[in-house]
Amino acid sequence: MNANEIIENHPFEEIRVGDSASMTRALTLDNIALFAAISGDDNPTHLGAAYAGRMAPGVVSAHSMWGGALISAVLGTKLPGPGTVYVAQTLRFHRTISAGDTLTIRLTVTDKRPESTTVVLNCRCTDQNDIEVISGTAEVIAPSQKFRGRLSDLPEVSLRRHEQYAKLIARCQALSPVATAVAHPCDESALAGVIDAAEARIILPLLVGPVAKIRAVADRMKVDLGRYELIDVPHSHAAAEKAVELVRLGRAELLMKGSLHTDELMSAVVNKETGLRTHRRISHCFIMDVPGHPDPLVITDAAVNIYPTLEDKVHIVQNAIDLMRALGRPQPRVAILSAVETVNPKILSTLDAAALCKMADRGQITGGLLDGPLALDNAVSIAAAKIKGIVSPVAGQADILLVPDLEAGNMLAKNLTFLAGADAAGIVLGARVPIVLTSRADSARARMASCAVASLYAHAQPASVPLAAE
Repeated sequence: MNANEIIENHPFEEIRVGDSASMTRALTLDNIALFAAISGDDNPTHLGAAYAGRMAPGVVSAHSMWGGALISAVLGTKLPGPGTVYVAQTLRFHRTISAGDTLTIRLTVTDKRPESTTVVLNCRCTDQNDIEVISGTAEVIAPSQKFRGRLSDLPEVSLRRHEQYAKLIARCQALSPVATAVAHPCDESALAGVIDAAEARIILPLLVGPVAKIRAVADRMKVDLGRYELIDVPHSHAAAEKAVELVRLGRAELLMKGSLHTDELMSAVVNKETGLRTHRRISHCFIMDVPGHPDPLVITDAAVNIYPTLEDKVHIVQNAIDLMRALGRPQPRVAILSAVETVNPKILSTLDAAALCKMADRGQITGGLLDGPLALDNAVSIAAAKIKGIVSPVAGQADILLVPDLEAGNMLAKNLTFLAGADAAGIVLGARVPIVLTSRADSARARMASCAVASLYAHAQPASVPLAAE
């Protein structure tokens, strides 16, 4: 119902036995997601059945409950209508309801009780094939006064969609799980991210850390670690060193941060004698899933290089281009960000942008389309680029945002996360293998996406990457 629709109730004195009202609604995946969000029922069994259309007999799904909620909607808006007070309800769910089903709810008055102004109604819900899916009765106190008027304005409701992450995770299902050395997964957040990715067959984890601590966390989570290899070391520093060693020995193709500090892990990675350095500068990429944005958006570098030089930026942008190509973009578009769209000798980032574009023209950066300097609006909005008169294959449709420095990148990524509802998967590139960096603040979806991105990158790269010259 919309705000302009007239709604009218039926007070107790107007209602007659045999009166009826009905409503027909189609069940969509959006309905299921919204119902789960509002009710708090995000049971994977319920939500999974929405997509699979299957559930064991006798199990009441969240979307069957949605059918029950429609009965309440008919009571509250049609018969008796506004002013109705629910007293009791008895329902039987005869079969599950799946996305794509169309339900018709019909309520019929079977009894009136004047002493309490109570009305009893028969409830029947059928699907598009006229098969009964819900039946029962509802008992309500009918309104005593007549009401006829327009609905109040209803709030707009929108879903935070993360379709880009779903697509990346789905692509991993056709690939073999990647052996992953996980350094110090000794809290519930870190271990949960590992187990989720392992159960999704994205990674095959090697759990490196104090085994007693890891098992204690698993016991609290009621997780069985019997399928996974545990490698015992005394503390987080040793876990970082051992995880890196497993990569050097070829036992793991990915490295993943557990509950240790990022500096501990990266210190082991960049060690000149025992680390994983290559000829590339190490850099970080946030792969952002921004609601409403049609594609994943990479921000680099927002976590490793504080004030990158022009030479550093060559490596940073090449790392990001290689990543996007592994994710399915054959020629990713790179916007080199600054505060303005023109080269200004007083703004160093504009000079770097001009130099990077010319280096790409000369083949010193390969595989992508570069343009800059570009302000953020001109990088992501075609309309803004047109207003400024910018003609470019990159402007308005960038895949990669190369930021001037860590501060700008970090603020941009957190702005999108906390003000635009984006998720941020994190990965470090430029080492011998991709490094999955997760945070306790990450959602389960973002942790899974970080593993998926690293897996896709690992599958797209040569079997071995040469270490830096020692």
